[in-house]
Amino acid sequence: MLRLIVLRFPEISQTPTRIVLEFVVFSTAIASSTSLLFFAFRTIPFFNFHTIYFWPTTNLWLAVCSTLLFIGFYECYYTLTKWRENSLQAEAYKREVLLNQLDVLKNQINPHFLFNSLNSLSSLISEEPRQAEQFVDEMARVYRYLLQTNEKNLTILKNELDFIRSYYHLLTMRYQSGVSLTIDVSTDYHTRRLPPLTLQLLVENAVKHNRVQASKPLKIRIGTTPEGWLEVRNNLQPKTIRVPSNKVGLTNIAAKYRLLGELEPVISDQDGHFTVILPLLAPETV
Repeated sequence: MLRLIVLRFPEISQTPTRIVLEFVVFSTAIASSTSLLFFAFRTIPFFNFHTIYFWPTTNLWLAVCSTLLFIGFYECYYTLTKWRENSLQAEAYKREVLLNQLDVLKNQINPHFLFNSLNSLSSLISEEPRQAEQFVDEMARVYRYLLQTNEKNLTILKNELDFIRSYYHLLTMRYQSGVSLTIDVSTDYHTRRLPPLTLQLLVENAVKHNRVQASKPLKIRIGTTPEGWLEVRNNLQPKTIRVPSNKVGLTNIAAKYRLLGELEPVISDQDGHFTVILPLLAPETV
């Protein structure tokens, strides 16, 4: 009977209804059982309990108290179990939504990067054939890394730094001295981990939204904070004509950190600089 009630009213929001039905059913069952038991003791010669007295009020209180005690323990256990189950389901759903969002963002990023690279290559082929050949080599190295890591959740910082150097090489072929990159990261941090392609997204974001010219270079610096976080910083020199932005890069990075259950990046725009501070995860244990 208890199983039928729970199956019919399983949700936490249905607890009052479930408790009322449990109380009616079990108090009736206990009262009926004790009444039959007393009757059997008094009437069946085998028991020989002719002097035992049956008090209806006592029997009723016994049924009520026993039922309340049982329902109290059972409902506490059931509610806790149901709450845990709902929490796990909610987390699984949130994770699935984030994964779907991340897949969409990945599909947006790779074509965008390829489009920019091919545009640069097209210009170099006609103007600087030798540089175009070098550009193709660096682009192959960059895309090899993209293909190897884009499906991974984490990669070590050293790999990201090596990759961003190749990516920066592509940028210098396109913008020459209009962009500069400084990397000041101790080797002590090289085995720390972060989501792959994070640095490329931030550098690309800086180039996209700022003027890149030799007379006033875009300066990008990658370093670490005293707390051991990674800091990516660039001077702000917004383009005269604002570039439409759907914030794919920053959204992608934040989504990856949320998916990992880690602290999200800290973004600031002040004192003429745009700064993103990224948590670095502990090295992978063997």
